[in-house]
Amino acid sequence: MKIEAVDLFYLAMPEITDEADGSQDALLVRVAAGGLVGWGECEAAPLPSIAAFVCPKSHGVCRPVGESVLGQSLETPADIARIAALVAYRSMDLLQAPHTFSGIEMACWDLLGRKLGEPVWRLLGYDRALAKTPYASLLFGDTPQETLERARAALHDGFSAAKFGWGPIGLAGVQADADHFAAAREGLGPDAYLMVDVGQVFGEDLEAAAARLKPLDEAGALWLEEPFHAGALEAYAALAARRSRVRIAGGEAAHNVHMAAHLLSYGDIGFVQIDCGRIGGIGPAKIVADMAVARGVTYVNHTFTSHLALSASMQPFAGLAQSRICEYPAAPKALARAITANHIVPDGSGEISAPDAPGLGMVIDPELVKPYLVDTEIRLGGEILYRTPAF
Repeated sequence: MKIEAVDLFYLAMPEITDEADGSQDALLVRVAAGGLVGWGECEAAPLPSIAAFVCPKSHGVCRPVGESVLGQSLETPADIARIAALVAYRSMDLLQAPHTFSGIEMACWDLLGRKLGEPVWRLLGYDRALAKTPYASLLFGDTPQETLERARAALHDGFSAAKFGWGPIGLAGVQADADHFAAAREGLGPDAYLMVDVGQVFGEDLEAAAARLKPLDEAGALWLEEPFHAGALEAYAALAARRSRVRIAGGEAAHNVHMAAHLLSYGDIGFVQIDCGRIGGIGPAKIVADMAVARGVTYVNHTFTSHLALSASMQPFAGLAQSRICEYPAAPKALARAITANHIVPDGSGEISAPDAPGLGMVIDPELVKPYLVDTEIRLGGEILYRTPAF
C-alpha cells in the first residue's frame, strides 16, 4: 500500500495560558493508505509544524516534509525507517521537520499495526507488554499548600508515584523550593515515588541546581529532571558527579537519536526520558530504549498530553522489565482527553500497560475533537498550500 494522504488537524483550547502545560493545543495527524487510517500526534507548536509539511523548498535539503512522505510504500517497519531517513536527509535544514514527522511516523505505525492486526509493541519485537507503574504528572502549585493538596489528591486517586514540575521552582530561592518539595512529600506520604521537574530553569548554573540537592534528598526524591538546557552536557555530568541520592533525568528535548545518545554518554543521567512526538516517532525512541538498556540507564516515556500520545510513548519500552515507571498525564486539559474516545486506565493494582490491540489501540471520535478544531489556511501568492481538512 502507498501513503495516499497525510491530514494535519490544528486543535486548541479556547484560551491558551502561560502555564507550562502542553495539553492546551495539539497537532493531530491522520495518515491514509490502502483503505486504512492511522493516527499520531506531534508534540510541537501546530502552525509551524503544518508549515514544515507544506512549505516550498528552499534548496535540495530544505524540502517540505510532505514531499518525502506522500506516495511512499508502507508495508513493513523497514518502510517507516526508510521514509524517516528520507525526511531526515531531504529536510535536514528544516528544523521543524523532526517534530512534524514525529506525529506522521506514529500514525504510520498505527496504520501498519491495524493492517497486520498486531499492536505496535509486537512489531517492535516484544513478546508482551509488561505492566508499568504510572506516575501522576502534575505542576507545582503556586504555594506549598497548593502543592500539598495536589499531592494528596494524586494519592487519593490511587497513584503510588507522582512528579511535580515547573511552577515557581527555581524562581524564589532554595528555601521556597524546599518548602514545595517537603509539601509534595507530605501529601504523597512516605512510600510513594516523588520526582521533580524544574524545566531547565537553571540554564547552565551548576551551583544553583546543586543547592537543591540536599532538600530533594530530604524529601526522598527519586530524580531531578532537566535542571539545565538540553545541550548543557558538562553541567549534567558535573551535577551527577556530586553523588547525591537523587539521580538526574533528561532527554525530552532530544529531537533525534544522537541528542539522546550524547546525553546518555556524556551527561551521566540515571533516567532518559524520550518524547515520541519530538524525537522523530516510535522507531527512534525504541533505538534510545535499547541504548539505555545497554548502559544501565532507566528508560522513561515523556508524555503530558493525550492518551494517543501516551500509547505511542509506551510502545518503545513496553516489554522492558528494567524500566517500569511511566509518565501519566493525570490532569490534562479537556482537549487532550477528547482526542481519544478510550483511555489507558490503571488496573486494580494501579498499573497500566500498552494496549493489546492493533496499532496503538486508540479510538479517535471526530465528534469529540471537532469543538477544538482551529480553522486554518496557509496561502502563498494566491495559492492555498494548506486548508483544514474535513474530518
